[in-house]
Amino acid sequence: MRQARKWVLAAILVFCGMMSAQAQVMKAADLEKYAKQRYGDKWLDAARNLSTQLELDKNQSLTYQQVIEAPGKTKQQLYVALNYWVTATFKDKQAITLNDKEAGCIIITSTIVDIAEHIGTLNKYAVSISPVIRIDIKDGKVRVTYTVQTYDILADISGGWLSALDSDQKTYGDSKRKRDDKTNARLYDEQWEIARHYPFVEKDAQKRTCAKALVMTHAYSNAIIDKVEEAVKHGIVGNEDDDW
Repeated sequence: MRQARKWVLAAILVFCGMMSAQAQVMKAADLEKYAKQRYGDKWLDAARNLSTQLELDKNQSLTYQQVIEAPGKTKQQLYVALNYWVTATFKDKQAITLNDKEAGCIIITSTIVDIAEHIGTLNKYAVSISPVIRIDIKDGKVRVTYTVQTYDILADISGGWLSALDSDQKTYGDSKRKRDDKTNARLYDEQWEIARHYPFVEKDAQKRTCAKALVMTHAYSNAIIDKVEEAVKHGIVGNEDDDW
C-alpha cells in the first residue's frame, strides 16, 4: 500500500513538473532560437522580407488570424480542451481577461519580456510585447486571433555604449526606469506603435531594435497558433479522451 502511495506521489510530482514547464508558451531565449531557425539571424533582412507578407489591420495593429478545423468535436469538448490549455499555460490569473463558456470565447493578454534589446550610442532599449490572444470556439472549429499594436519599451538614457565611457553619466531622476528597479515590473517607459517603425517606416532611428522586435513578434504568433492547434487536436498530455 505504501509503495502504491509512493508511485502515486511520484506521478503527481512528474505531472506538476510538466505543468510548471508549460507555465508559458515560450521563453524569450527559446523564441529567439525558434525565430533564427525560421527567418535567419539577420534581423533587418528578415523584417524586410516579412513586411512583404504582412498587413496592418484597420487599427494599425499587427494581427494574425487562423481557423483550426476540428471535425467531430463539439463546442463543449473544444472549450474544455482549450480552457485546460489556457489555465495550464498562463499561470497569471490576470492574463485571462475573458473566459465565457456560453459564448465560446477566451481572451488572454500576457507579456513576454525582453524579446529584443539594442544598445545605441546614448540609449539602451529593451522591448517586450503584450499580445491580445482571442480564441473563439464553435462546433468543429476554433478561430485564433493574435494582435499586437505596440512595443513596450524600457529605455535607459544612460545605457548606451558612449555613456559607459563617462563614469559620471547618470540616469536623470525617475524619467527613465533602470533595469534593476523592481518597484513595478510591468511599468514601461515608452510605447512604440508598430505602424510607425521599421519595416513599415523605412527611415527609423530605432530600425535595428524594431527589426528584431517584429521578427520575434511574428515568431511568437506562430508559436501561439501552433500550441492552440496542438491542444485542439491532441490535448496537452495526449490522453484527455472520454475512454477512461
